Amino acid sequence: MLNEISNQLADIVAAAAPSVVQVQGRRRPASGIVYAADAVLTTMHAIGREDGLQVRPSDGRTLDAELAGWDPASSLALLRVSELRARPLAPSSQTARVGHLAIAVARSWSNAVTASAGLVSVIGGPLPTGRRRAIEQVIRTTAPMHDGFAGGAFLDVGGSLLGVATAAQIRGLGVIVPAGIAWKAAAALLEHGSLKRGYLGIAGQPVRLPEAQRGAETGEEALLVVGVTSGSPASKAGLLVGDVLVALDGRTVESPEDLLDLLGGDTIGRTVTLRVLRGGSVKDVAVAVGERPTT
Repeated sequence: MLNEISNQLADIVAAAAPSVVQVQGRRRPASGIVYAADAVLTTMHAIGREDGLQVRPSDGRTLDAELAGWDPASSLALLRVSELRARPLAPSSQTARVGHLAIAVARSWSNAVTASAGLVSVIGGPLPTGRRRAIEQVIRTTAPMHDGFAGGAFLDVGGSLLGVATAAQIRGLGVIVPAGIAWKAAAALLEHGSLKRGYLGIAGQPVRLPEAQRGAETGEEALLVVGVTSGSPASKAGLLVGDVLVALDGRTVESPEDLLDLLGGDTIGRTVTLRVLRGGSVKDVAVAVGERPTT
């Protein structure tokens, strides 16, 4: 009987694997779920940047991806990807219950399929996800997950989608965005198409600030600039790889999600002030915000 159950779980992973892709945005790749013929649903943690995004489906091809938009409450993002040639996953028809067995499916750094099993441990909410925003419900699971699972699929034992995995943990339990919330957000982003957003042209990753470098405009973390796109507003303003961005117009920046949240469509054409740490000194950099390219 155990052998039969083991084979059934392996079959579920194998069936879902072509619908789970690798997302390349940060230094370490994460995962995404095929939502439609030309769309991949993932998390902002999996992306971590505004441009230079790529997706690798199960056949090993590397495809350019465009950020169509993101949902600030759930921190889910929708990518436009041509020539995916992969079957979209379907949400489960049953509601997750505490005690249900579930399987997380993702992609490793080498684009190999990786899986983890556990129980639906807690269903609750709302969960604050940033400034003045919260997600109304989350699933917490005992299934072990590392950063590569961010954006991966959380499946029931029938192989249908219960939710989208995140990199977050609460008291040692992985956090899952329920499929109903995720699909609602994805449908809205797909319907409205590409959203106008401000653009700086940097790639960044969160870093923890030493206490001596914290001030009135900083939090415990800031955004380390790990890439500056040539010819971008940030490049023209003199922003450098290695700068640590702590605030935009006096508002704290602790993650890529914070920065995108502050670069709404109303910032396009405006000059904003970036407060950065450079070589141990605080420096204010004026940047004329551009519009994020759509290709």
